[in-house]
Amino acid sequence: MLTDPIADMLTRIRNSMRIKSDKVDIPISKMKLEIAKIMKEEGFIRAYKILKDRKQGILRVIPKYVDNQSIITGLRRVSRPGRRYYVNKDEIPKVIGGLGVAILTTSKGIMSDKTCRREGVGGEVICYVW
Repeated sequence: MLTDPIADMLTRIRNSMRIKSDKVDIPISKMKLEIAKIMKEEGFIRAYKILKDRKQGILRVIPKYVDNQSIITGLRRVSRPGRRYYVNKDEIPKVIGGLGVAILTTSKGIMSDKTCRREGVGGEVICYVW
């Protein structure tokens, strides 16, 4: 059993980008699927697929490369099981001056920092992607 499945997902993506892999398979959950959707909308990954297996299912993430370099230069888990990090709507962080994305879980679902500012909601900061 994993203590922090979101950190595991980010580590798998980070490791696959370092070896320039064309795909990475992650055990699926609703939160991981929403994070992958936001990463796709923001242009950090090329695509994602849901694969069926005999257990819970697999989320296949297909990274995005330009000139053999990964689009994602960094992934950082912010709120951890041992230390939760919450912000209100006025304190939503900007990642690298707006070039990156903060992913938050709010009362309205999992959203990017830009969407949270537009909706006027705060929440728990899950991770930064840049």
